[in-house]
Amino acid sequence: MECGWGVIILLILYIIWDVNYFIRVVFTVVFGRLFQKKVKLTDTTSILGFCTSQDVDIFIRHMNNARYVRELDFARFHFYALTGLYEEIKKSKGGAVQGASSVRYRRTIPIFSSYRIETKLIWWDEKAIYLEQKFITSSDNFVRAIATSKQCITNVNVLDLMKKFPECVNRPAAPEELEIWLNAIELSSQKLRKDK
Repeated sequence: MECGWGVIILLILYIIWDVNYFIRVVFTVVFGRLFQKKVKLTDTTSILGFCTSQDVDIFIRHMNNARYVRELDFARFHFYALTGLYEEIKKSKGGAVQGASSVRYRRTIPIFSSYRIETKLIWWDEKAIYLEQKFITSSDNFVRAIATSKQCITNVNVLDLMKKFPECVNRPAAPEELEIWLNAIELSSQKLRKDK
């Protein structure tokens, strides 16, 4: 009888929540912390992925665009865990939230293909960090998609936070494409403010 209730509860959880997402988050963070060495905040982190039948689009040939964004979440959590950045944010009583993202799809990831996602910190300002993430297929080492994301760090001055990491004492110049993207975001924000 207890086993039957357990199955029912598990089924309800799968209907109400994306249980696989939460399992994967925990696995990604725990595996990274237990079996991979810590890296500098300026290092590139990498996680592996595999395009399964749950990841494909309606034509069942390649990865669905929405899955790319989901996979980027796991790579970001992995980056936070290996660099110790999230621990520092929490010590400062802050949080992190996705502020914006842009994905450029160059070539599809076919079904049953393995790939890796490389995550790299490219810049930061007083309110956010900016990450570049690449999807690279294992078979040909080709960059299939590249994403830029703005991770807003709440309740913390990011410039002060980054000084806790010796490798980040000197902030690099913002890449030109990032500056253009940030200008586009600001123009969009101004337009939305005017519409109120």
